[in-house]
Amino acid sequence: MNTFLERCQQIVGADFVLTDDAEKLSYVTDYRQRFIGRALAVIKPANTLEVAAIVKLCAEHKVAIVPQGGNTGLVLGSVPDQSGNAIVLSLLRLNQIRAIDAINNTITVDAGCRLTQVQDAATSIQRLFPLSLASEGTCTIGGNLSTNAGGTAVLHYGNCRALCLGLEVVTAQGDIWDGLRGLRKDNTGYDLRDLYIGAEGTLGVITGALFQLFPLPQSQLTALVALNSVADAVALFHLARSNSKDTVLSAFELISSFCLELVGKHFPAIRQPTLAAHPYYVLIELSSQEPEANSVTALENLIELAMEQGIVHDAVLASSLTQSNALWQLRESISSAQAAEGKNIKHDISLPISNIAAFIDATDAQLQKQFSGCRMVTFGHLGDGNLHYNVSAPLNDSHDEFLAQQSAVNRVVYDSVAHFCGSISAEHGLGALKHDEILRYKSPVEMQLMRQIKQALDPHNIMNPGKVVTPF
Repeated sequence: MNTFLERCQQIVGADFVLTDDAEKLSYVTDYRQRFIGRALAVIKPANTLEVAAIVKLCAEHKVAIVPQGGNTGLVLGSVPDQSGNAIVLSLLRLNQIRAIDAINNTITVDAGCRLTQVQDAATSIQRLFPLSLASEGTCTIGGNLSTNAGGTAVLHYGNCRALCLGLEVVTAQGDIWDGLRGLRKDNTGYDLRDLYIGAEGTLGVITGALFQLFPLPQSQLTALVALNSVADAVALFHLARSNSKDTVLSAFELISSFCLELVGKHFPAIRQPTLAAHPYYVLIELSSQEPEANSVTALENLIELAMEQGIVHDAVLASSLTQSNALWQLRESISSAQAAEGKNIKHDISLPISNIAAFIDATDAQLQKQFSGCRMVTFGHLGDGNLHYNVSAPLNDSHDEFLAQQSAVNRVVYDSVAHFCGSISAEHGLGALKHDEILRYKSPVEMQLMRQIKQALDPHNIMNPGKVVTPF
């Protein structure tokens, strides 16, 4: 291996081949600080050519590769296992905005660009890059694509796959596929782009991407409304979609009352709006190219109609950008507040919107029956069917003891997800955490097709092995 590492140093420079345990620690530790893997080295190439050279070298020596961006994943997809046989291929030095085309409304970026960097570049030419996540200050575009990230704007703009027009990828053999074409229509064979998006680095290394941009909205209005049930939230969503004419329903976020309690407990400096206590809340955002006055009227009319129908019982409308940002800060602080409360069991699931209320009612009851006193931290992107359905330990119970029951909790949740025709991973991916779970919920035909794709593109199983699917 000394020869292998020496050749890596020749390719990227000795300063960018990390072998010291202390230097490697942050790269082999997962985002939630629950797992620490081991790596032969952390390699930090500066461009696509260096990535290709490293991958080609790894293919020659049969060394496994774990591609990594901001390492903000939640399913152990971006960290190595504990064998110490893999390298971590950090793409953080690939961080350039390559091109912006204001006429074609596209932007071409390196995979190591932070999400906020891409958002800011779009804003600089009066365009919108709508992908928005709580981790947007640290996550990278390559990671977003590898998990087909969604976030809060999927409802109108779609997830990462929908936003991406083209990719640049280094294959498992070390070849470079340049698919950075800014085309909305290109029906010339198999869609290779969609194979790599959502593959979590198991088929190749995404090094660049070309995305669609959109006009900046002239107005964005936000409201937080109080409801008695998830069924009412679904009814409100249907009402909002049916009554939006000149406005766009750009976000529709479900928040349980316990979520706001946790934010208030752990982040008291974040001001909470004065609303009557109710079991659930919805954060609504309307966007428009029309003057703000029109959007204000549309939002007010929607809430008034919902109140008349007994769906909404209280509401706060943001009257300024500062107030709107404060409402979004409440939403984006939920995960941090839950982490501050203690260890918890996370579930990133998706369901048909029509089944969400029944799923929550049924699964909450099952969990209380088997794990009495467990506390549900339920929130997420109801408008696109994506729930973060998280389970915290009963008050005053040992968090570690509760976490030891994770497999049993997962079985209740995932079996219920399957019963209600959903998916056990909406936007976080499978990684190593759900690598075995998926075998229970995908058909043998699906799994065989996935294995055949993996084996065809990565025959030596060097690309992020042990994640998503095992080829043999």
